[in-house]
Amino acid sequence: MSDYVTPQALQVAASPLSSNLPRHTKNTKKPLFLFGMVLLAGVLFAANQLFGDIQQTGAVFSSSLPLILLGFALLAALGFEFVNGFHDTANAVATVIYTRSLSPTVAVVWSGIFNFLGVLCSSGAVAFGIISLLPIELIMQSGSSESFVMIYALLFSAIIWNLATWWLGLPASSSHTLIGSIIGVGIANAMMHGRSALSGVNWGQAMNIGNALILSPIVGFVCAALLLVLMKRVVKKPALYSASQQEGAPPMWIRGLMVLSCTGVSFAHGSNDGQKGMGLMMLILVAALPVTYSLNRALPQSDIPQLITLASTSQTQLMQHTSVAAPAQPDEVLTTYLRTGERDANVIAALAQVSGNIGATLQHYGTLQSIPAELKPEMRNQMYLAAETIKHLQADHTLMLPTATQQNLQALKNTLNGATQFIPTWVKVAVALALGLGTMVGWRRIVTTLGEKIGKSQLNYAQGISAQMVAMGTIGAADAFGLPVSTTHVLSSGIAGTMAANRSGLQFGTLRNMVLAWVLTLPAAALLSAALYWMMTSL
Repeated sequence: MSDYVTPQALQVAASPLSSNLPRHTKNTKKPLFLFGMVLLAGVLFAANQLFGDIQQTGAVFSSSLPLILLGFALLAALGFEFVNGFHDTANAVATVIYTRSLSPTVAVVWSGIFNFLGVLCSSGAVAFGIISLLPIELIMQSGSSESFVMIYALLFSAIIWNLATWWLGLPASSSHTLIGSIIGVGIANAMMHGRSALSGVNWGQAMNIGNALILSPIVGFVCAALLLVLMKRVVKKPALYSASQQEGAPPMWIRGLMVLSCTGVSFAHGSNDGQKGMGLMMLILVAALPVTYSLNRALPQSDIPQLITLASTSQTQLMQHTSVAAPAQPDEVLTTYLRTGERDANVIAALAQVSGNIGATLQHYGTLQSIPAELKPEMRNQMYLAAETIKHLQADHTLMLPTATQQNLQALKNTLNGATQFIPTWVKVAVALALGLGTMVGWRRIVTTLGEKIGKSQLNYAQGISAQMVAMGTIGAADAFGLPVSTTHVLSSGIAGTMAANRSGLQFGTLRNMVLAWVLTLPAAALLSAALYWMMTSL
């Protein structure tokens, strides 16, 4: 036998695993044309809906500057979701592409469609959970220059870090990036106004989100490993546990399982990660167009009498549990309480007065639409303050209120949230398109990492199915509780768990880089956003 080795053989030997990825062979002009047409249609649809809302509410601008700032901010928010699409959703298509269950083109289009549907079907709880991380002063400064600076700083820092980690092929988390950016802006804002850095962030909400982000990869690792072990005991099909071939698709029943799990992860990713973009969009719209987007114009008219009754009853009940006179500036009292968490005797009295003001205003005007434009931002702020104060009081176990009062406050909070926490349909569609289109580019770098560089052997079908099914369940559960989690971390830790359970060996160099990205993302994004916020504020 000849010992001669061809150059082609040397190339395969030098990179035995990466050759498993399919190559691009088809003409891409038609897909690019369709991509551009869908993108253009989405932009025109969003712009048409936006200007329609402005005309309906009669918002007037003394100059074009607010509209220009609004346009750039909305494009930046959609840009974040687009980057999120090709950065994070590569995880959803990694296993179906790597195992040749679907071609890259079909896989990314399929995933993009179900990301789109996931965004449209989302509840919005995650969106407003992330917004509540911001300091209360910035949330209430609708239309101010500081609110625009805050939005631009956190958006640009999130996009820059996402692009950097994608370029390096690291499965970093867009959720971590956005939350780090928000924390950085909050800390910088507090310090620049002479307050403690700790007062710049809602740390209670940050802890809830942090716990979800920390626990979800652990759940992914353990549950994916256990699911793989269970599959080996129950499903005695050798083909399921073999590595994918360099040519040809797996058997049809395996392809079905792979595509099903990919579909579930894509839908769950859209329903969770898409809400981050929706939250940013609403933050921008409320800041730039408080007259148009401060209050939910779609709130059913039948809810208004109930809201008036709840606000009036709450005022009466709360005044029975305090001997303090109504403070002169109740909004400031509640703002200080929400920022510091320190409750004094004035808080209950201030909440009673704000509740009474809300009821009296609605009683006078009858509907949210009838409230004068100049009063809408103030009305929204009072509703937001009341709802957030009730939420904080409910978590304060030292405060003992009668059961009837607690029930009434809970009902009031829910109704107030319905009036202020809303997402127009066109915002959902715009974010869904950005996320779905982002899914269709840039998949190869992350797919290579997940398929080849976590374990010492190639990913087999059962490992891919186990990791994806666990990721789908974990993200779906987090969405139900209104908590953001990282698709990247859940799925990559799930793959690592299956590698460990299969005794395939782990590439600790890759895992080290992933852990470093996981650890460094939040502080790096926070520092970057804080620096951008300081620079923009100074300018």
